[in-house]
Amino acid sequence: MTIHHLDEFTKGWFVGAFSPTLVSTPHAEVGIKMYKAGEVEPSHQHKVATELTAVIFGRVRMMNQVLLPGQIMCVEPGECTAFEALEDSVTVVVKTPCVVGDKYVE
Repeated sequence: MTIHHLDEFTKGWFVGAFSPTLVSTPHAEVGIKMYKAGEVEPSHQHKVATELTAVIFGRVRMMNQVLLPGQIMCVEPGECTAFEALEDSVTVVVKTPCVVGDKYVE
């Protein structure tokens, strides 16, 4: 058994084909993302991966939709999305498959 902290990983990503990671796999990426109100991520798309974002707490805006705790957005390959934390928020993000370099900022 080992115990780790999210601070050990890049931007909360702890599973995937990158380093550091707890589980190295090309099949998926998993991250727990913590945001302060007002933080944004630029519009981007993935050409291969599907991205699932679950809101744990807070309110966020993606694809011009406000997501609340318990809601999950599925962004398919080729769809563009930006991200804005409307209040302090925590999300869990899963991308599958894990393809290094498959993020295209608009």
